[in-house]
Amino acid sequence: MGAQLRVYKRRIKSVTATKKITKAMEMIAASRIVKAQRQVAASTPYATELTRAVTAVATGSNTKHPLTTEAESPVRAAILLITSDRGLAGGYSANAIKAADQLTERLRGEGKEVDTYIVGRKGVSYYGFRERKVTESWTGFTDNPTYTDAKKVAGPLIAAVQQDTAEGGVDELHIVFTEFISMLTQTPVQNRLLPLSLEKAAEESEKKGEILPLFDFEPSAEDVLDALLPRYVESRIYNALLQAAASKHAATRRAMKSATDNAGELIKSLSRLANAARQAEITQEISEIVGGANALADATAGSDK
Repeated sequence: MGAQLRVYKRRIKSVTATKKITKAMEMIAASRIVKAQRQVAASTPYATELTRAVTAVATGSNTKHPLTTEAESPVRAAILLITSDRGLAGGYSANAIKAADQLTERLRGEGKEVDTYIVGRKGVSYYGFRERKVTESWTGFTDNPTYTDAKKVAGPLIAAVQQDTAEGGVDELHIVFTEFISMLTQTPVQNRLLPLSLEKAAEESEKKGEILPLFDFEPSAEDVLDALLPRYVESRIYNALLQAAASKHAATRRAMKSATDNAGELIKSLSRLANAARQAEITQEISEIVGGANALADATAGSDK
């Protein structure tokens, strides 16, 4: 076997092993998407109804509360960025980071200071490499988040909202995550969690033909909003974590399918080159044999003379 043919066969073996790995990762991601979709579908109604309840309480009272009241001159905002702990998902984390950068620039353009909170190692490493300040970060659960994880993330954010800005608190809370629309479409979105936009919530209810219920508040509307604030933030963050997890698995599946297909095409190309190299070796061997036979025949004919 010639040196060139050995090189081709070695590369074919290596690419074949890579193809097996990417195919396995594609199948694993596909199986995880189903579970993630179910969790998103299960959490969305709770978060939606809780938002409607908060909207109803706020519109039915004149209480000023951080959950629903706009600051007269907001000076500081918090951004929660949700990325992934793992790579091999195409531009999933990069697109979310880009959306967060755009939101940060817009808020700073409005004269606000920005505190950044990050979920996921990809976002943490991105900000760390560029020496950007991160107020707090969490890692290790982005593939399969639980409500406990959402509460852990929501705790410092709720405390920042309830704290006075002079003491390090924030006037606004924004969240950037990747929304799962379908197996083929996942879109980075920027949502403002606090203060809740009552007009926007009311418009969405009208579009759906929903009527906000009437509530009696005990002991007071302010106490009800105090109780709903952490639940609202936790439910929204939990739903965003689930949406991001489903989006990440879909992105991984798509990236691994592309890698598997590319490996298959590369194997075909290398196989054709290996066959051509083998045919060239065979042709050369035949030529050498024929040449040797002719030389031997000529030598034998000369001796007979």
